[in-house]
Amino acid sequence: MSVLTRPPGGASYPTSPTARSTWRGSRIIVLLGLVIVLVAVAGVLFGPEPGPSRPLDPDDTTLAGSKALAEVLRSRGVTVDRVDSVEAAAAKATTGNRLLLITDTLYFDEYDLTRIQSDRLIVGEVPGLDVLAPGVHSEPGSVRTRSREPECALPAARAAGSAYLGGATFSGPSGATGCYPAGDGYALVSFPQAGGVTTVVGDGGFMTNQRLAEDGNAALALNLIGTGRPVTWLVRPATPPPIAELPGERGKSMEDLMPESIRWTVYMSLIALIVTAFWRGRRLGPVVTEKLPVVVRAAETVEGRGRLYRARRARQRAAESLREGTIDRLTPRLGLGSGAGPNEVVAALAARTGQDAHQVGAALYGPPPADDAGLVGLAGYLDFIERQVSEL
Repeated sequence: MSVLTRPPGGASYPTSPTARSTWRGSRIIVLLGLVIVLVAVAGVLFGPEPGPSRPLDPDDTTLAGSKALAEVLRSRGVTVDRVDSVEAAAAKATTGNRLLLITDTLYFDEYDLTRIQSDRLIVGEVPGLDVLAPGVHSEPGSVRTRSREPECALPAARAAGSAYLGGATFSGPSGATGCYPAGDGYALVSFPQAGGVTTVVGDGGFMTNQRLAEDGNAALALNLIGTGRPVTWLVRPATPPPIAELPGERGKSMEDLMPESIRWTVYMSLIALIVTAFWRGRRLGPVVTEKLPVVVRAAETVEGRGRLYRARRARQRAAESLREGTIDRLTPRLGLGSGAGPNEVVAALAARTGQDAHQVGAALYGPPPADDAGLVGLAGYLDFIERQVSEL
């Protein structure tokens, strides 16, 4: 409540804060807050949209990316080179002994990758695994990804302890070491071969930004990758190459895989298509509109159909037409669906009109009339029922 004071002149004024004085004192703060809110909303609405997630990409900061692992490796003095082509990976291999980390081979030729002499770490059941890791076989099905114990003598796995692994499982060749058993195989298989040591893991979840800090995931990833040698990290290209340039069997393109006679087959097919279109198309003339010589009224059509029914003594067909038309018109008025059965229609109609249910059922679904008089009586009764429903 405002307290009024009276100055010597006789006028009174409030000494406590009023709404007007409060607004004058705080309007700058309110306006500044509104400006901040508007700028934030505009930034959300008109700002650039975040790019799609790139799983196991060393430059991706989303939960599925591996930016955190790449930064940890660089902080330990390991050079991490991200490449998205076989040519770039081969060029890096010429600089010295490196580790080739393969996360995806969908757009790459596995035979070209085998020419790169280095240790390999293959993540997941990638296409061409039988070429990249000879002797490694995938077990049928997949296992749940969870924390697992190594249960093997591989130093990198034993030092890391339990890790978040699963997905595909493998069995290795003779002399291979299997770690993290799951199902009928192992989630990690490592073995030596001519070009170096090849290691295959069933799932790369332990290398992602989301899981790196859990369990022994970081230790396992650093033990497998951070061996002190530079790392060539092969990822899927951001822009897929044209389909015609994708590698086929043993590196052959789509055109190389086609038989030599396919070009002449295509030419002959086009010629046959053109000849067929000319042969069939020239038999059709232009569309011609023709006025009807006489206009037949609807009533005359109904009378003509009735005379045909009478001439052929088709009382059953005439009764079916009358009943079907009545049921189609009454069903929506009774609040029933188009698939309502006879019992539903009869019960609803009897309740709506007060007619005997047996009489209504005989009229709608009973046997056909025995003579013309019965057909006329049926038509009159159906019309009576329909008028009753319409008037209610």
